Amino acid sequence: MAKQERAIRTRNALVESAAVLFDRDGFEVASLATISARAGVSSGALHFHFPSKAALADAVVAAAGDRLLRITREREALPLQILIDASHELVQGLGSDPVLRAGFTLSAAPERTRTDRDLRRLWREWVEGIVVRAERAGLLAPDVTARDVAAAVVAVAAGHEALGHQDPHWLERAPLTRFWAFLLPRVVGAARVGLFVAAGDQERVPGGQERVPDGQECVPGGQECVRTELPS
Repeated sequence: MAKQERAIRTRNALVESAAVLFDRDGFEVASLATISARAGVSSGALHFHFPSKAALADAVVAAAGDRLLRITREREALPLQILIDASHELVQGLGSDPVLRAGFTLSAAPERTRTDRDLRRLWREWVEGIVVRAERAGLLAPDVTARDVAAAVVAVAAGHEALGHQDPHWLERAPLTRFWAFLLPRVVGAARVGLFVAAGDQERVPGGQERVPDGQECVPGGQECVRTELPS
């Protein structure tokens, strides 16, 4: 059992090391020798677990896929709040988790891996499904379609991911909170805005901030609060 646990730790260390270097230096530049050295693992141990760099890339994508599954897990909330919470968790994860970030990048470049697991496609399909649930629950405004909402959310998440490569601010909570505060009145109608928390549920989203009594959502360290309740 101890030997098996050691093998799992070694494999995980190699996946984490590969993700960091793929993300920082690029797949082509990162070498197996550098990956094994950063993980504190011998080259022989690396080749025992992963016969090639492509196999390592596959493992990074698989690990990122597991993280995405956790992000899109079922939660006890209205479908749109589930989507808001998951979008915050995804964007913040892309900012703080090199495995998630590298996995998304690698899965969009099939020539570098042997897997057909497209994480962006999986995210898009999940968003489409959860918005359809919101539509069936009668949560969308009469003139709003699930297709349009899903397209907006997928596009914004992709935009935050792309912009975050150059400016990490786009992978923080505040910009996405402002997007949801802007979008929600159009999507659900003014009378239902107060049902949702644009900054994400603090009990479900890592790094969540406390709600102040008047219903404003304040971003820690930020200069503004975004009201998510129906104004009186």
